[in-house]
Amino acid sequence: MKLSYRDRLKLLGSAGLGIGLKASGLASLAGWAGASLAQGDTGGTLRWALTPEPPTLVTAFNSSQMVQQISAKMMDGLVVYDRKLDPMPALATSWTVSDDARTVTFKLRDGVKWHDGAPFTSADVKYTFEEILKKHHPRGRATFANLESVETPDKLTAVFRLSKPSAYMMAALSASESPVLPKHLYEKGDPTAAPVGTGPFKFAEWQRGKFIRLVRNPDYWVKGQPHFDVMIVRFIPDAGARAVALETGELDVSGGDPVPLADLKRIDALPSLEVTTEGYSMYGAMYYLEFNMRDPQFKDVRVRQAIAHAIDRDFVAKNTWFGYATPATGPISNKQPKFYTDNVPKYAFNTRRAEELLDQAGFPRQANGIRFKISHDPASGSEEYRRFGEYFKQAMKTIGIDVELRVSDSATYQRRVWTDNAYQTTSYGIFTMPDPTIGVQRIFWSKNIRKGVPYSNGSGYTSADMDALLEAAQVERDPTKRRDMWHKMQAVAMTDLPIIPIINRSHTSVYNKRLDHFTEDVEGVFGTFAGVSRAPK
Repeated sequence: MKLSYRDRLKLLGSAGLGIGLKASGLASLAGWAGASLAQGDTGGTLRWALTPEPPTLVTAFNSSQMVQQISAKMMDGLVVYDRKLDPMPALATSWTVSDDARTVTFKLRDGVKWHDGAPFTSADVKYTFEEILKKHHPRGRATFANLESVETPDKLTAVFRLSKPSAYMMAALSASESPVLPKHLYEKGDPTAAPVGTGPFKFAEWQRGKFIRLVRNPDYWVKGQPHFDVMIVRFIPDAGARAVALETGELDVSGGDPVPLADLKRIDALPSLEVTTEGYSMYGAMYYLEFNMRDPQFKDVRVRQAIAHAIDRDFVAKNTWFGYATPATGPISNKQPKFYTDNVPKYAFNTRRAEELLDQAGFPRQANGIRFKISHDPASGSEEYRRFGEYFKQAMKTIGIDVELRVSDSATYQRRVWTDNAYQTTSYGIFTMPDPTIGVQRIFWSKNIRKGVPYSNGSGYTSADMDALLEAAQVERDPTKRRDMWHKMQAVAMTDLPIIPIINRSHTSVYNKRLDHFTEDVEGVFGTFAGVSRAPK
């Protein structure tokens, strides 16, 4: 019987078996790894385009998708996930949950080393979850809100003590979401500029604006992996240039919509390339428009409602995202059927109603036809983000709102929105994650207004009703009651409207068919790439 990479990983977790899949590499950037390899060889270079360039390399401090992608190549989580999103062993080989669901005991993998050679132990798990993820991760404040402590009875046991049941926590323990970090380094300073992990690839070099170079971890706990000696992570800002690099074989893989969506059908028809939407099922991707609720301009909900009525979400899905999206009805992705509902207040595209609301709110058109001016900061994640900003500017002009479009690099954008709060409206992609306590709560919870933490509650939205629903859903064990709480949460969110959900996303990745096992990891480009190998002829 032929086993898939995922099936072999299951065996690894339960029986400690090594995985010996053959892999290949490609011609390296600047000649680091020599020429392209022949079929069936091992070693060489994997060339991957990551866009935009990440502001940091460890997702424990920044949950931007580009940070999540690069971080997971160097770090490990306690678990990985199968296609049903059930947890499987990684740094933790097994776990047990107490009858009252307030204690989770993880047995840790023996013999794992950090990239600097130090042994991985339960002390690292305790430090990571108590001192880093719970305090600094953008989603961690909600995900681990009920984590009181991590006990370490021995070097290979970590006992999570919870104040209240937190079943959703098990959906947030992968490398891309909750990487385990080395205590012996972080307690002495901040090594995130040159990260040290236990993952399949080791950090080697970062030339800002050009590339990151990772090298194979010879001590990786999955025997025989990774299959490439070098990974070159390139930054190619222009989507057209990325498409050319993929077509010519200069790149092997790129994700997060690497080529213009209008060009995907042509790309998919090429004999050497494959387009896939797999690898994003864990994330529930959406696109939000957010108001800075501190701004007097938006204090009246009728202004926010007017802007919602002036956005044609169906047009945006079809023309900005070329059908790789559907109009959103609320803050939870329609790809999360356990929690999603469309039984919420809706704001159909209606510019006449939008103008009525603005008149009622005391913002009549002036002699020049303008009611007021605002700024808009679209995130820098893709061409589509910029194009939505351009659409928003035009859409607002039709109802008398003059928009200054401010396009900036990723670091400037994140500082402006979440550190300085120096914005009026912004739009960005968001992952609502397998459970909304992990991915959605952080944006709407008043206790997650945290300066300097990207993709937290940057709007400054506060609501006692919202907080009560979010906090009750955190600890509710009955699935039906918990679903109902999230249904109510969506209704409150669409009534208060600090955020206008625009679309549900279907992200794409493009890879060269000479690669094998790329789509077997449920996390796709957010996974480790450890199992990616050369496809057989």
